[in-house]
Amino acid sequence: MAPSFAATARRGATALATAAVLTAAVAPAAFADGAPSPAAPGLYGTNDPKFDGVFRQSLAFLAQHGSGVTPAKEAVDWLAGQQCADGGFPGFRADTGKACDPQKDEFTDQTAVAVQALAAVGGRSEAVTKGLDWLKARQNDDGGWGYQAGSPTDANSTSAAIGAFAATGQDPAKAAVKNGKDPVAALLSFQLGCEAKEDERGAFSYQRDKDGGLRADGLASAAAGLAARGKGYAVDPVKQDADQPVKPLDCAGDASAKPAGADAAAQAASGYLSRTLEANGGHLMSAMPGAPAKPDQGMTADTVLALAAGGHRAAAAKPLDWLRSKDSGTADWAKGDPGKLAKLVLATRAAGGDPRDFAGTDLVAQLNATGPKPASEGSSSPSAKPEKEKKEDKGGTFGAWWVVAVFFVASVGVGFLLSGRKKKQ
Repeated sequence: MAPSFAATARRGATALATAAVLTAAVAPAAFADGAPSPAAPGLYGTNDPKFDGVFRQSLAFLAQHGSGVTPAKEAVDWLAGQQCADGGFPGFRADTGKACDPQKDEFTDQTAVAVQALAAVGGRSEAVTKGLDWLKARQNDDGGWGYQAGSPTDANSTSAAIGAFAATGQDPAKAAVKNGKDPVAALLSFQLGCEAKEDERGAFSYQRDKDGGLRADGLASAAAGLAARGKGYAVDPVKQDADQPVKPLDCAGDASAKPAGADAAAQAASGYLSRTLEANGGHLMSAMPGAPAKPDQGMTADTVLALAAGGHRAAAAKPLDWLRSKDSGTADWAKGDPGKLAKLVLATRAAGGDPRDFAGTDLVAQLNATGPKPASEGSSSPSAKPEKEKKEDKGGTFGAWWVVAVFFVASVGVGFLLSGRKKKQ
């Protein structure tokens, strides 16, 4: 079936937001390969930032934060400096001295992810508050958001905005209510229920067709799977000993049944994503109109993140294994691209893996190298360690003496690294 007008328009719109970072398409290079562009000090990456500058910078901060890395002040200043006077964020502003056009320059997805990133790095509370206020002011009457102010509500932008409120410790269903309607309810209205084909049940549609119909969409399903659980892009590692089985939507012969509530909706979305992964051999396929049908590494990474957020460790491990495989081409796909590297770091960490050893590649070091030298490059935070490693670190005679030994070595000035996972840039 040919894509609907709404679906086609959606793909063009999201080229200004997530698609530039999440799909296998490569943005045109405007700067020479190598160090970050001198034309935009503080910016991560060397590709043309016109569509994804803010987005890739924000994802980089979130990935670094989860890996114990503190970005350079110059980089944080760059992102904060992209914010428009009214609190919204563009895809990229080459001239920050020029006022933004609210109807053309500001986007929901970029604003939402920038809020998440600035909240994570800390020290930018004013910018975070202004970003949230912008989202509230641009909320549609149904409680959701479109990709720009006044655009029809869509699942992806609504999910991103929900993640922004959640990242600041707020309940989106209470903090962002308009006309008595909340964004979570708006998001759930895009989910396919038991009336859909069996292999599409639990999926989310990007938008409604002109006739009100819904179409299963992998990217929307992964985004909504996170948001329905009250999560943004930063997901804590799934627990090793608490794997939650994936449960597909149970229709029990009722063709009109729908998931009851956000938790059930997220569970049903996980069921759809797992089923689709299995059918495709562990990955999702590109859905961009006009593009050849091929595996989509970015969407697959998004799916890993959504499954891990639901505690589905075993289910998340399968697509992560595919991403790590040589046959997937993921290493070449992400090389030198901060947005893609950040996606892999976030997904790997959430699924309980080590992003500093991604099939022998240190994703964190590669990400750090795309921007200004970080203020600190510490190894992954304790919360990012596999459960087995955490248990070995706890208490005990060996643990206590290990700490004493570390301080002794430091006191006599012996300079060697104690963590084999940490690599100098």
